[in-house]
Amino acid sequence: MTNIPESLDPLVIAEEWSSAGRTVALATVVDTWGSAPRPTGSHLVIDSEGNFHGSVSGGCVEGAVITEALDVIESGKARMLDFGVADETAWRVGLSCGGRIRVYVERLN
Repeated sequence: MTNIPESLDPLVIAEEWSSAGRTVALATVVDTWGSAPRPTGSHLVIDSEGNFHGSVSGGCVEGAVITEALDVIESGKARMLDFGVADETAWRVGLSCGGRIRVYVERLN
């Protein structure tokens, strides 16, 4: 039987993972412009093993945020990430829709 969390809220999951001794980072959408797949305030929680729950964008942006979160977990230094159509990174990570998002990534424990 799979251990399914009682809540699907990424903040609750972050608390549960931290309480279980897992090192956790939280990514939060802090700003959007134009066509953005997730609204401001959306969360993605990531542990040091690369497990994640929630969403800040989808597609390749999510993969880039997870990679950055693993670095944040290791270094302990928070980062502000920008993904937007004017940035060549936008095409690489899948924001060719004309939007822009800013995501703040911080280690919680």
